[in-house]
Amino acid sequence: MMRLIVLSIFLAAGAAAGAFAQISDNVVKIGVLTDQSGNFSALSGAGSVVAAEMAAADFGGTVAGSKIEIINADHQNKADIGLAIARRWYDVDRVDAIVDVPNSAIVLGVQQIAKERNRVLLVSGGGTADLTGKACSPVGIHWTWDTYALAVGTARAMLQQGDDTWFFLTADFAFGAAMQRDATMVIQGGGGKVVGGVKHPLETADFSSFLLQAQGSGAKVVALANGGGDTINSIKQAAEFGLAEKGQKLAALAINITDVHSLGLEPRRV
Repeated sequence: MMRLIVLSIFLAAGAAAGAFAQISDNVVKIGVLTDQSGNFSALSGAGSVVAAEMAAADFGGTVAGSKIEIINADHQNKADIGLAIARRWYDVDRVDAIVDVPNSAIVLGVQQIAKERNRVLLVSGGGTADLTGKACSPVGIHWTWDTYALAVGTARAMLQQGDDTWFFLTADFAFGAAMQRDATMVIQGGGGKVVGGVKHPLETADFSSFLLQAQGSGAKVVALANGGGDTINSIKQAAEFGLAEKGQKLAALAINITDVHSLGLEPRRV
């Protein structure tokens, strides 16, 4: 699998360059642009860097006689920092492909830069379905998951169980907006109703006011259109508020196994 990942990057880079023989500086340079210190660091971050290094090693460290070099940077969940890194990598450091890029607001900007430079972007961290929708690019490859897939699966399953009124707790950036949009389409199409919602800043510590609004809505489902640390904190605090005991269900639309491990056993009843 790792060999196929590196090969796909090489082939895409060759196609973008126009010829497989044109490998800059005789090096296939891959930049892992990720979150190493913030909200998404547990599900991406250092693990993504190690995975890319393992993939290169599994491929023998070379492709078509050229060395594979892995570099990495922390975008800190700040669009200006992430886009500045992408521009420098493509324009100055001769990076052939950027990979990972959790945080949909950043990855949408990087996709545009990659398109302008005719360089490869391979997204496995960022989740917005707009990457293959209105922001689709001939040099952008989005795989692993997206907001549409997760929203459709969860919403349809819960609607079938009679959970037909929803309230959204949404992260206020591109990912949250896309997740709420995609889930709302399924909910309304299936005869359900969105009775309200509230947006919260990325990396929120205190969800109390947002959860009170969700509780007051009377919705059967409180949908968490957020991720990483925000999902963990909102679930823990929802347990403290007793949402489950009062008859509401939480639908974590983008929960990962790392989030489950971070939650521990106490909030399991939510």
